[in-house]
Amino acid sequence: MEIIIQHGPALIALAVGLGLFMTWGIGANDVANALGTSVGSGAITIKTAIVIAAIFEFAGAALAGGHVTETIRKGIIDPAGMADRPELLVFGMLGALLAAACWLAAASLKGWPVSTTHSIVGAVVGVGVAGMGVESVHWGKIGQIVASWVISPAIGGGLAFALMLSIQKLILNAERPFEAAVRWGPYYVFLVGFTVSLVTLFKGLAHLDIDLSVPMSFLLAALIGLAVALIGRHAISRVRVDEAADRDFHFASVERVFAPMIVFTACAMAFAHGSNDVANGVGPMAAVYGLIKSGGEVSQRLPMPFWILALGGFGIVVGLATFGYRVMQTIGKRITELTPTRGFCATVAAAVTVVVASRTAMPVSTTHIAVGAVMGVGLARGIAAINLRVILSIVISWLITLPAGGILAAAFYFMFKGMFT
Repeated sequence: MEIIIQHGPALIALAVGLGLFMTWGIGANDVANALGTSVGSGAITIKTAIVIAAIFEFAGAALAGGHVTETIRKGIIDPAGMADRPELLVFGMLGALLAAACWLAAASLKGWPVSTTHSIVGAVVGVGVAGMGVESVHWGKIGQIVASWVISPAIGGGLAFALMLSIQKLILNAERPFEAAVRWGPYYVFLVGFTVSLVTLFKGLAHLDIDLSVPMSFLLAALIGLAVALIGRHAISRVRVDEAADRDFHFASVERVFAPMIVFTACAMAFAHGSNDVANGVGPMAAVYGLIKSGGEVSQRLPMPFWILALGGFGIVVGLATFGYRVMQTIGKRITELTPTRGFCATVAAAVTVVVASRTAMPVSTTHIAVGAVMGVGLARGIAAINLRVILSIVISWLITLPAGGILAAAFYFMFKGMFT
């Protein structure tokens, strides 16, 4: 307790600095998951992706990031074991942040699309085991999270596969594919706006004290979806048939219709990504802040300060703008060949899966979901369309991440403990 009183401001400053480092790593590594499919399909440039991310990653983090943050802060280990020495929990959260951030920085420099969720969950578990023993970890919660890492990419892949089949049936196999794309395009854009808005309105704004009834949420989401669809319809109406390109590739003009639609899906995915992955960086930061402000009361329930969510959004955007392009190419280009229609399906499926998981407070891996969605659109063309060697290397990097985060976090926990005690 004396350590918290004596070094409180320094510990908060350290938590903020490491939280920014962690969210920078999230942006640098997970940009591929949020926007890699859009860039890889050729629909938008990297610069456009960064502008979209700057707006919608920040909005998702600041407006809808509170629920998952609660799971990272309190759901993985039982802090009651450190009630008599709360400074140990502070050291643990700092160690978890530094460990996950270092691993993400190394992976980003190498271009490995590792899971930021794996990194921080593994780090928090490592801290719990090192500081309080194996029994302090909520293994049931860990089991749910691990199960979500298997289930969520399957859901993302299944949704992407179904969307791709619907596009093949309604548009690509139509007698006049271009006219069919122009006709059905706004409905697909409506689906994006409605789904993301509805789930966010249901649970995402609770920490802003905005409480809407279910009918009101449906109505508002439908209106938002309609507005987005009208904007999408206007953008689609400006696309013209390219007869020369159609001679080389029969669906070239259809792909041109989906190019502006990709912008809407990229915005949705960036919002979904920010709402889910900001928790990985600011959850431990919020835990440290709450402990210091409450004078070391481990059980004290403090509201999530808005400035912490906003700070996390800022860190993610900086990471995207600096090193994000390195990882982007793996998901956008190396798993399977992406076109605007395929990129659209993969991004919509991933966005819907991530934002639903975020609202149910489950810190899923955006990396897993994005890879699953890209595999789903690839499977719509047959197993041969997928680069299985790349998939294998990605899975291996995932398996390494969890223990790496845990071991590093345990080491950094003892380092901070030695520095301040």
